[in-house]
Amino acid sequence: MDRIEAMRVFVTALDEGSLAAAGRRLNRSAAAVTRAISFLEAHVGTQLLHRTTRAIKLSEAGERYATACRRVLAELEEADLLAAGETAAPRGLLTLTGPLSSGAHVLRPVLDAFLTTYPAVKARLHLLDRKVALIDEGIDVAMRIAHLPDSSLIAMRLGEVRRVVVGAPAYLAGRPKIAAPADLADHQCIAMNVFGSDNWTFPQVKPGAHPQIVKIEPRLVVNTIEAAIASAVEGNGLTRLFSYQVADAVRDGRLELVLVDPPSAALPVHLLTPEGRLAVSKVRAFFDFAVPRLKAEFARISQL
Repeated sequence: MDRIEAMRVFVTALDEGSLAAAGRRLNRSAAAVTRAISFLEAHVGTQLLHRTTRAIKLSEAGERYATACRRVLAELEEADLLAAGETAAPRGLLTLTGPLSSGAHVLRPVLDAFLTTYPAVKARLHLLDRKVALIDEGIDVAMRIAHLPDSSLIAMRLGEVRRVVVGAPAYLAGRPKIAAPADLADHQCIAMNVFGSDNWTFPQVKPGAHPQIVKIEPRLVVNTIEAAIASAVEGNGLTRLFSYQVADAVRDGRLELVLVDPPSAALPVHLLTPEGRLAVSKVRAFFDFAVPRLKAEFARISQL
C-alpha cells in the first residue's frame, strides 16, 4: 500500500471523526480504511488510534504522527500546485481557521463568496477560540484577533477591534449614569466566562498607567456571545464584548454604548498564512479576494 495515500486516509479519518465517515468521504469501504490505518501502524510499529464502534481517539504517538502527516501532505500539495505554474487556476482544498464569532459572522460570508467565484476550490473552515499552529495543523489561512509575535507567518492587517460595555435602553433608563469603569459596581452585569466572571479589567487612558480592575457580581454568566447579547437586549444588565460583536445591535438601537476602551487598547485583526503558501494559487487568490472585503467589513463594524 502507498504510504502517502495511507496518510491521507488517516488524516481524513481524524477530520471526519470516524472510520465509517472517512470511508464515505473517500468513497471507500470501511474495511479499506481500516487496512490503511493498520498499514501505517505496522509501518511505525505502534498504535495510532484507539477505536470504538462509534468513534476514534488518537494515541499519544498518534497525535505526533498526525501533526507530521498534515505537514507532509500540505508540502506535497504545495509542490504539486507550484509545479503547475503561476498561471494555474485556483483549485484544491483550502483550509482556514478563525475565532468562533468573527469567523462565523465575518470570515464565513467572504469565504462563501470566494467559493462561488472559484468553483474548483473546496474549503474547510475550523472555528476555534484557541491559537492554532498553522503548519502543524495543516492550515492555509487564519484570521486572528491579537497582537502578533514575531514569526515567519505572512500577515495582512484587516483592521482593529475594541472592547465595549453595552446595555439596553430600557435597562439604562432611570439607572445611575456610567462615566467610568468604577461606576459599574452599581449595575447588574452579564459576564462571559472567557472574559472574566467576577471582574473586568479596563486599560487606562494615560500611557504607562496600570489597568483598572473592577469587581463585578454578575447576575448571569454565560459561555456564548449570542447568549450575552440576547440577555443584554432583553434588559437584564450590562455586558462587555468586542465592538464587532455588538455592532448590529448598537446600530439598530437595541443596545447603547456605555464604555469604550481607548484607541490605544485596540486589538489588531490579521489574515495569516505560513511563509511560502502565498505562492500557491488558491491561497494567493483567497488573499486577493478576501483582504479588501474583510478590511471594508471591519471598518464598517468598528464605526459604532
